Amino acid sequence: MSDSLDLLAPPPPAGTPDHVGIGDEAEALSAIRDPRVTLAIWRRRPCVARVDLSTMPPIRFAAPAGQVAERLAGHWAERPPEPWQVPLTWDVARLAALYVELAQEARVEVRLERIAGNGCWKFHADYVGLRLITTYWGQGTQWLPQGADADTAPQALAAGDIGLFKGRALAGDRAIIHRSPPIADSGEDRLLLVIDAEWEQPD
Repeated sequence: MSDSLDLLAPPPPAGTPDHVGIGDEAEALSAIRDPRVTLAIWRRRPCVARVDLSTMPPIRFAAPAGQVAERLAGHWAERPPEPWQVPLTWDVARLAALYVELAQEARVEVRLERIAGNGCWKFHADYVGLRLITTYWGQGTQWLPQGADADTAPQALAAGDIGLFKGRALAGDRAIIHRSPPIADSGEDRLLLVIDAEWEQPD
């Protein structure tokens, strides 16, 4: 399968909110180009098996997409080599390349970390343009359809799924509402990847 997103996104499954695009190939992410769409989801299986990362510090850096693999390799060089590092590095670099194609950004901000608490457990919309989120293992990000009320049950990405979320900078009041699943004191953990456009640094 080509990583190019020049193809039209397939129609979403029946019952999907009209502001959400979903598909089983990378091309599903191109639905985010539709002004009506605030969340595009590429459904896929997890590509990295669960491992013990309890001693791994959070990884965060900004770089051109073409240098993401090199930057991650530098982080792994500080740890004993593990077989999961290569497929994880390849996948993060691939997703960074897909992100810059859709967001039309030269550089990306990459955050990769193990989450064992509640994180951003309150429903909210991000003050960004586009944000890519995937959970390599553990519970995925929860989201609400537009028009949801207090009784609306949240939907969620599955482990492995790729979500492209429109934030307030791009969608205003229509920005997708979402949260991290509350897992504090459950014994669960998540391996979370977030890719944004490079954040502007204050002078």
